[in-house]
Amino acid sequence: MRSRAFQLILVAAAIVAAAGAVVFIRVSEQRIATTRSAARGFDAVVRQVTSSVAEFQSEGVTKSMDALRSLATTGKARAALEQAASKTADFTEIAIVLDQVNVARVAEQDAADAEEASQRRLEATALSGAAAVGLAVMAGLFFFPPQAAASPVQTAAAAESVASRPDDLVLRREPEVPGYVVARPAGPVLRAASLLCTDLGRVSDVEELRELVGRASHLMDASGLIVWTSSPDAAQLLPALSHGYAAEVLARFPPLSRSADNAVATAFRTGQQQIVLARPGESSGAIVAPVLSSSGCVGVISAEIRGGGEVSESVQALAVIFAAQLAGVLHTTPSAHERRGATGTDDA
Repeated sequence: MRSRAFQLILVAAAIVAAAGAVVFIRVSEQRIATTRSAARGFDAVVRQVTSSVAEFQSEGVTKSMDALRSLATTGKARAALEQAASKTADFTEIAIVLDQVNVARVAEQDAADAEEASQRRLEATALSGAAAVGLAVMAGLFFFPPQAAASPVQTAAAAESVASRPDDLVLRREPEVPGYVVARPAGPVLRAASLLCTDLGRVSDVEELRELVGRASHLMDASGLIVWTSSPDAAQLLPALSHGYAAEVLARFPPLSRSADNAVATAFRTGQQQIVLARPGESSGAIVAPVLSSSGCVGVISAEIRGGGEVSESVQALAVIFAAQLAGVLHTTPSAHERRGATGTDDA
């Protein structure tokens, strides 16, 4: 309801309704004008018949009566004209002729009035419909305004709220129908991923790795990303590197027990990627991928994903690719990433 696309659909519906009403009214007015013109033409011929009858011009009366009968649009008018025509042969009943011609004129006038009234009612209906659509659109825009983008302060506050509660990352079932579609072309994304993997293979210090973690976060459209490493006894997980979280926020993270009931610990224990679905108005979704090496799971990456992207297969695949490439780095230099002091603080 609150998406920008829905707002555009409402506005488009209002425009189409208004344009349709305008076109219909123009056509209706043209039809009314045609009906009135025909009625005026009929009246003109009636005057010719009346003049010809008054002057006893039988030839003029015959021609005018033929013209009237061809112009008549109602059965009542045609019947009256037939009766009038039968009395014009000898001009002995002029009054009857004139009366019947007048009956035909009134019938045609009544028909024209009825047609105009019918068209006016249809015009009013069209205008009412367009107005109703316009009011509905206004109500929709008023009661369901587009959701404003969060300010940097709000984003930071939300990140701090979620990040300070790692146990909230509880595994939930994946939806059957994905609600997120990646709009970026696949080519540039794959190229960026390949460059990231190449740079990860050549990383030589923690500062470089911190920058690569930021690139991975942007590539997955994550608002925050944490690299968790295993303690020496493999009993706990510690945040070693991050992107998108302030240092003071990350400093409050307690060590996670590998037996904890949350997505990070579950990914570490099972070696399987975990998906945390977003809860609208409460928390964003997340993707948690295990960092697997030849000696087992050496860490976990957890990424908070914007806009429901946690259900996108392409975003999930990027998380797996990054975790797989990171495995070689953590496995070869574990001591560089187990220290809490090496925590990254870059903010996107």
